[in-house]
Amino acid sequence: MVNPDSSSLAEVLDRILDKGIVVDTWARISLVGIEILSIEARVVVSSIDTYLHYAEEITMIEQAAMEAAPEVPVA
Repeated sequence: MVNPDSSSLAEVLDRILDKGIVVDTWARISLVGIEILSIEARVVVSSIDTYLHYAEEITMIEQAAMEAAPEVPVA
């Protein structure tokens, strides 16, 4: 018997491409104020239409994040 709430893989992929999914991760490891490791990952899965719709806002968010990030002096 098939569960009426179950979805096929095609339906799930269609929904993800229609609505999109974002995974945004940022991590920094410091020791005594010295940054040892910095990891930033952003995964965006969407349809081309959805991406183009939000591309301007995504660019503005990235620029604001870069301006807000503290600069690390190079010794």
